[in-house]
Amino acid sequence: MKYDIHSSEGDFEPGSNGTVLKNKLGIVSEQDMIDAEEALLLQLYEHLFEADAYQESITIETIQKWHRIWLGNVYAWAGEFRSVNMSKDGFQFAAALQLPKLAVSFEQRYLTKFNSMTEVAEDELIQLLTESHVEFILIHPFRDGNGRISRLLMDVMVTQAGFEPLDYSLMEQNRDYYFKSIQAGVVGDYQHLNRLMSDVFRQSNL
Repeated sequence: MKYDIHSSEGDFEPGSNGTVLKNKLGIVSEQDMIDAEEALLLQLYEHLFEADAYQESITIETIQKWHRIWLGNVYAWAGEFRSVNMSKDGFQFAAALQLPKLAVSFEQRYLTKFNSMTEVAEDELIQLLTESHVEFILIHPFRDGNGRISRLLMDVMVTQAGFEPLDYSLMEQNRDYYFKSIQAGVVGDYQHLNRLMSDVFRQSNL
């Protein structure tokens, strides 16, 4: 189990031996669920990037819609803020009761900059990607899929700014450093992830 959670949102699919969350498709194999989620996420990417469906503006409701489009046929709670507290390896994410307030703050602080993405310098763009990613992961608005939705948001941001979508292989290769960098963001220390994000950005836009 990836997260510590106590509610119906955390129920497992019968027959999955506690490895797959309860879902609409009756999937009991962890690998089958991974494959299904990846295929559906690819469809969402194709929808957004081929149709330029995100170009006008982005709000918290937009991100909820993305999550619902992606996982709505899989999980009953897709697109909805989680209603319970969650933690991972002893690290506590934002309290569920604070999510509406935090979501508004996130939108005002980061998403309102979307329409001016072409005007920001490269270093400023990387800093914006860093901070928005850290804060989104710390808020952790959804039961699952927060990391992938946050990466989608960053890809939408960088393409809006005129660059290529990001190659996240460096993050995968440096997972311990990545997680520690996210935790450092609790006190507003973004410098560690900013270093990694700079490498990710420049590797993706050689």
